[in-house]
Amino acid sequence: MKQKKTAYFPNLVLEEGPIGSQIYHAIRKAILDGRLSSGSRLPSSRTLAEMMSISRNSVIAGFERLIDEGYLFTRRGAGTFVASTIPDAIISDKWAKTTNPASSLLIENPLETLNPNMQKAQDFWQQSQPNINSNPIFHVGVGCVDLFPHELWGRLLGRVWRQSKKALATFNSPTGYTPLKEMICQYMQSTRGLYCQPEQIIIVNGTQQAINLTTRVLLKEGDAVWLDDPGYDSARGIFTSYGIKSHPINSDIDGMDIFQGIEQCPEAKLVFTTPSHQFPLGNTLSLSRRIALLEWASSHNVWIFEDDYNSEFRYHSKPIQSLQGLDKYQRVIYAGTFSKMMYPGFRLGFLVVPQTLVDAFKVAKYYTDSHSGFLEQATLALFISQGHYARHVRRIRKACYERYQVLTNAIKTHLSHVFCVEPTDSGIHIVCWLLAGYTEEYIVKKGQEIGLAIQPLSRYCMQAYPKQGVLLGYAAHNSTEIENSITRLAQVLSE
Repeated sequence: MKQKKTAYFPNLVLEEGPIGSQIYHAIRKAILDGRLSSGSRLPSSRTLAEMMSISRNSVIAGFERLIDEGYLFTRRGAGTFVASTIPDAIISDKWAKTTNPASSLLIENPLETLNPNMQKAQDFWQQSQPNINSNPIFHVGVGCVDLFPHELWGRLLGRVWRQSKKALATFNSPTGYTPLKEMICQYMQSTRGLYCQPEQIIIVNGTQQAINLTTRVLLKEGDAVWLDDPGYDSARGIFTSYGIKSHPINSDIDGMDIFQGIEQCPEAKLVFTTPSHQFPLGNTLSLSRRIALLEWASSHNVWIFEDDYNSEFRYHSKPIQSLQGLDKYQRVIYAGTFSKMMYPGFRLGFLVVPQTLVDAFKVAKYYTDSHSGFLEQATLALFISQGHYARHVRRIRKACYERYQVLTNAIKTHLSHVFCVEPTDSGIHIVCWLLAGYTEEYIVKKGQEIGLAIQPLSRYCMQAYPKQGVLLGYAAHNSTEIENSITRLAQVLSE
């Protein structure tokens, strides 16, 4: 009996992992290193399976992937062959051409093609970003991430997933998931005194998108806005990218100096303010200034952007009525966020806009990203409706106040010769004023040496500030971490 002749086929070594995937990698490697040349005919899937003592289905899975990616091709009645031009060669050839300095495709100076406003925003961003590590202590703007109810959230998310097969296959409204808007409306009416209906709420992916949408809808290049000085640096960066002029307005114990703004920049088209907790100093805009701002904005056709980013972090006294709740003239765009109460990656917030602006904001949101994620919205609606959010807020407030006390007591014990801390009743960070002999640059540098994300007050200033200070965020760290970090900082400063 004659023995069947088989064509030469290189030895394939399968590594660990799913067999189908390893067949793919083994054949691909043989093609790339030249053991299988262009036009080579491969054994049939049945033959190769017998040769390697594996299942035919695994071989077929590997073949199909290689065919899909262009390494192999089939010819009816003839078999499976190695492609004449493999994908890696095409990619390498294109890469060589585009990375060749002599290539005509290379842009000589790509920055010259940027929108000039975007170039300014890029420069500002590079100057303002702090140098922090991946797991920083005292990072500003982060809430009690260690207290987030992961298991509860997971159960609610699973329930939404199982019950939302139809909803997942459809596009949601650009303004957001209706049940969530209804929950937000009820909650904000009872806790912040907002005067609104669900249709006035626009769900957004965080405060920065809220500012972007507002700028697109209400402002044009060259317009002026009021901005607290010191103030929210991201708002300034966004306005810069649109060619909007940010006019610095001083802030004192009563919040933004409205009367300075009226005197120095009466042509402003929008006022950006954080009235419940001025960022970063922490002052509250007084009731008299709130009323004065609303009256002036109404008479001069000016819009007000109320960034209520952490009004829920108030530990004893109740917050003053929101600007939106006091507004009789429909001039206020109110922005709220869940990121501080949940975790930084939870990119859901909301806008409450006047009725006359709902359609314009709906269109702007649609052309920005169509709509926010359905699963997160639906789960959050369930989280609020079942009372979990209100309980979470109470728990977070208690924990934050305890952490605030630990931080201020530790500073009094170890760093009273370096920092002067003014008491505050709200927020998730403190401002430490520097005593004589210390500079922001020195404190920040020493903090970075031991992994502390201390931020200089000057980062948030448009003009020179009369005092030097640094910001310490405390909400994301337990008492032991806070105490140990302050002790270490005192040690490096003493050295």
